Amino acid sequence: MARNARHVVPAQQGWKVVKPGASRASATAPTQKQAEQIAKRILGNDGGGEAVIHRPNGQIRGSDTVAPGNDPFPPAG
Repeated sequence: MARNARHVVPAQQGWKVVKPGASRASATAPTQKQAEQIAKRILGNDGGGEAVIHRPNGQIRGSDTVAPGNDPFPPAG
């Protein structure tokens, strides 16, 4: 089973939320923070998954598991 994910990537103006393999962005936003919130909301409504956040240069900055996703590395404690 493929994992459910959304990537927050830089766009020409602002940021976009992209589902891997999709031909169009799921959403766009003026700031990275807003795009990240949208990506997490989409994932939450779609059964959970990974929100992958990119830097302005396109490199991956980090990721966050959205419930009811399964975090392979949950924080201790």
